[in-house]
Amino acid sequence: MALLLSTHDVAAMTRRMGLPELLKRLVGYLEADYLRWQDFDKTPRIAAHSADGVIELMPIADHELYTFKYVNGHPTNYRFGLSTVMAFGALAEMATGTPQVLSELTISTALRTAATSVMVAKRLARPDAKTMALIGNGAQSEFQALAFHHLLGIEEIRLFDIDPAATAKLMRHLQSVPGLRLVPCQSTAEAVKGADIVTTVTADKTNATIITPEMLEPGMHINGVGGDCPGKTELHRGVLEQSSVFVEFEPQSRIEGDIQQMPADFAVTEFWRVLSGQVPGRRDAQEITVFDSVGFALEDFSMLRLLRDCARELGLGSEISLVPRMADPKDLFGELITPEAESQRRAA
Repeated sequence: MALLLSTHDVAAMTRRMGLPELLKRLVGYLEADYLRWQDFDKTPRIAAHSADGVIELMPIADHELYTFKYVNGHPTNYRFGLSTVMAFGALAEMATGTPQVLSELTISTALRTAATSVMVAKRLARPDAKTMALIGNGAQSEFQALAFHHLLGIEEIRLFDIDPAATAKLMRHLQSVPGLRLVPCQSTAEAVKGADIVTTVTADKTNATIITPEMLEPGMHINGVGGDCPGKTELHRGVLEQSSVFVEFEPQSRIEGDIQQMPADFAVTEFWRVLSGQVPGRRDAQEITVFDSVGFALEDFSMLRLLRDCARELGLGSEISLVPRMADPKDLFGELITPEAESQRRAA
């Protein structure tokens, strides 16, 4: 029997553990897995594109576990009352192929993206960072804001979205968070002025230039979250040219990240090298750093492990028969026969 975790289970897990504690624990899982980078069988995600969006499969495995995530990205889904991003995934044993967990990953993707952002910013942002600009105030914005506030000590977040209702929604959710000051802004330029960290988490599938070179300031760290598929960027190429750029898995980032607009020899650093101490992160207080984040399967591997462990601890989830449990492993056809029919056959 596999463990089934619904959106209600993950929401209950977050409430019972508390979001700061869950995010803190998730960062620990992420760091542990990134430090084992060489143990994983890695591949860029497999994408199917349409005019309105993309559906992607994100597999990864080590010698013990295999995971995958199914995820979409459809920026116009709001017109149908649907999320831009929807996802589910599974965790299985490598030794037997037996599925252990089948879980929602829509809420969980927002959690792991925020935790990954903080994990990286701990090494790339200035240690004295207190102010963040948050450009794009949609579905993932609260997760980013709370992760940076609780885990990195951000005290002020300057907000901008082309949809004022999105900013109002974020402020409604977070206005009572102790020690967090929210400042709505009228433009991206206003929001990023004086910000120590700039997080971009926009949804449009277009080659946008949300952050431009004239907005850069010495010591700024840019957490670029929204550029995550071919034809979708957020940063002007001049921003990348003036910055030290870090990525998750370079072969995937070259296709999907903001660096897709750069030549093939444009220098980037995979973040696991920073975490392992092979290369430095931020070199000085004046350096401008960019995390060109597209989301990588290893982060979902960490998320699924955490979901499994926390669900066991809290008694959440339900069992589901994803594969038959047969008395005779060679008698699959026998699963189609009802107990009553089998009794009648034996009696005949």
